[in-house]
Amino acid sequence: MPASLTLEEAEAVLAAAKAKAEEIGQPMNIAVCDDGGHLVVFARMDAAIKVSVDISQRKARTAIMMNLPTDALSGITQPGAELYGLEWTSGGLVSFGGGMLLSRRGDTVGAIGVSAGSVAQDMEVAAAGVAALPKTRDK
Repeated sequence: MPASLTLEEAEAVLAAAKAKAEEIGQPMNIAVCDDGGHLVVFARMDAAIKVSVDISQRKARTAIMMNLPTDALSGITQPGAELYGLEWTSGGLVSFGGGMLLSRRGDTVGAIGVSAGSVAQDMEVAAAGVAALPKTRDK
């Protein structure tokens, strides 16, 4: 069984994402959840738009529930596509970029959701958070 995401690891993921948001000059809402989709840490940077508080958390939860980054859902949830309407299930999913899985040794241990910039900016900041997760951990 894979080791779960620790608070310390979640804080490191959030700190790296926040540093990237500061570097690109875009205040963000950043959510990190565990492998059950439960919030572990969250930050709303000064001046980040308020609607994105919910969106960032939904992005992290969507990535966990679908076991995919949220941008992978974009094409298949459009009108006429096979999974059109999916985002209205499970209490509201997000089908655009900014939610990414956190994995260790091939096992999903959590996810990050980022929102408040463009989709490209959200994905860039989320990727910085993903890169900060140690790939191994002593038990």
